[in-house]
Amino acid sequence: MASHSRRRPRRERRTALVLAVAVAVTAVGVLLSLVMALRPDGEPNAVRAAAGSATGNQSSAPAATPERKAKPSPKPKPKPSKASPTPTATTPSARPSPTSPPRSSPRPASGTASLAGRIQPQVTYKGVATHYDAADGDGACLYGPSPDLMVAAMNHTDYETSKACGAHVLVRAANGASVTVRITNECPLPCAPGQLDLSKEAFAKLAGLSAGRIPITWSLLSPSTSDTVSIRYKTGSSRHWCGIQALGHRNPLARLEVKTGSGWSRLTRTEYNYFLSPGGTGCGGALRLTDIYGEQLTVDGIAIHPDAVQPTRVQFARH
Repeated sequence: MASHSRRRPRRERRTALVLAVAVAVTAVGVLLSLVMALRPDGEPNAVRAAAGSATGNQSSAPAATPERKAKPSPKPKPKPSKASPTPTATTPSARPSPTSPPRSSPRPASGTASLAGRIQPQVTYKGVATHYDAADGDGACLYGPSPDLMVAAMNHTDYETSKACGAHVLVRAANGASVTVRITNECPLPCAPGQLDLSKEAFAKLAGLSAGRIPITWSLLSPSTSDTVSIRYKTGSSRHWCGIQALGHRNPLARLEVKTGSGWSRLTRTEYNYFLSPGGTGCGGALRLTDIYGEQLTVDGIAIHPDAVQPTRVQFARH
């Protein structure tokens, strides 16, 4: 009698196989979970998600980017204060070389320097003296012939567009001799600043004519005189145009003005020592004269008589 086989029925074998596979899959899943848990980069997504929900359901929105600190604007550099600039040395135009006046000498009156121009009162200048034939004493100042030949020509620079005309100058030589001259002419270039070209008659008071050229010092004078100032209108003057000249003034003349409806109008001085009114303004009217010391003289009643020397009753004070 054949023995029964120990095999299970086919259905039972299939069920057993399915159970074995299920167990194997479960084991593999557990193993994989353990491996993922032991990874160095942390939990798997599912674990992290669970942990996140366990910590209080924090918002899943991305963290805000921290704000940039505002870059501090640079502090403005302090602007330099507008202090008066430090004066810088400049090279002045050539002037007569003054020597230091004695300390006891009084200072020029206020405002005198601007009126006097290049040649200042109470200042002694150094230069040289030469000589020329002055003939009748007339010259660039157009004063006309003079019976007194103690005259001189001022160098071009210090002549200063006829501002030196009529100035009385005391000239001293190194030997102690001196002479007083009146400026009636201009010594053109190359006469140097400080140079005086004296008439032969005046030069002879200081040295022999053969010397030709000698060192000198000189300064302005305000001489005593009994004469008064005179006025002359230039040839061709009329109510429509005129040139006016002052003669015989004790001190150098700084300004000549004419009276107008709105006040005093200053006339322009020419190098030939006339003050011009091109449009006729003030011609034949009142005049006002100002010397380098600031004194003013008013002259009325001078009619337009060209080339006639008309005396006045006024004169500048002595200084």
